[in-house]
Amino acid sequence: MTEVGVHDAKTRLSELIREVEAGGEVVVTRGGRAVARLVRMEAPPTHVERFGVLGGEIDDPGDWVDEVEMADLFGIPVP
Repeated sequence: MTEVGVHDAKTRLSELIREVEAGGEVVVTRGGRAVARLVRMEAPPTHVERFGVLGGEIDDPGDWVDEVEMADLFGIPVP
């Protein structure tokens, strides 16, 4: 774990981020007192859970261009 003052952190930010990316941890201090901690973020999820009856079946309702096809999918009679 690396400990740096606020001013030092500002001037060495790129270096400190590389250290955090490599798995390290950086504590930022002001007046000798810890005020922030830099840690590596977890990777964002690659799969988004979808809820509901058709969860995950339809990507984006905006993709539909044919109302008849959409009505057929849901079993709605077309007028």
